[in-house]
Amino acid sequence: MANSKKILTLSVPLAIFLIACYFLFQGLYTDPRKLESTLIGQTVPEFTLQDLYDPDKQHDASIFKGQKLLLNVWATWCPTCYAEHQFLTKLAGEGLYIIGMDYKDNRIKAIKWLTDLKDPYAISLFDKDGMLGLDLGVYGAPETFFIDSKGIIQYRHVGDLNDRNWQDKLSAIFDNME
Repeated sequence: MANSKKILTLSVPLAIFLIACYFLFQGLYTDPRKLESTLIGQTVPEFTLQDLYDPDKQHDASIFKGQKLLLNVWATWCPTCYAEHQFLTKLAGEGLYIIGMDYKDNRIKAIKWLTDLKDPYAISLFDKDGMLGLDLGVYGAPETFFIDSKGIIQYRHVGDLNDRNWQDKLSAIFDNME
């Protein structure tokens, strides 16, 4: 009887340890950049945001219709956004239509950033409070949404856009959108 109780007492912590190991081991093989979005296949949520450069100018979801585009979420407090910026400028130079959304940031710093680094965005939204970001399920910056000409979100990329991931995967996704 004493042996059974001792075995039971030792097996409970062992079982907990093995279960914890199982979940930790699974985490080693998941890609943290691969975050599913519930908005894939849906239109961009309704919103009204100020233009980054002109607070009197308002934008709504109609700006996402008419041509396929990228919606890039960025901020001056984001070092990865700085690294990504040059590549976005290159894409814009190649004719890609990119809308930028300055996320939870300081307007003056953001305008200086775009003035100093060159502005790749056809339209710059100012999401000071992060409300559109919240509706889009943004975890942080940078994130980029691939939106087709009907305003439907086709893909979400978490992390920076760069030559490597653009050539490996993302350009094909963009090219296949209507």
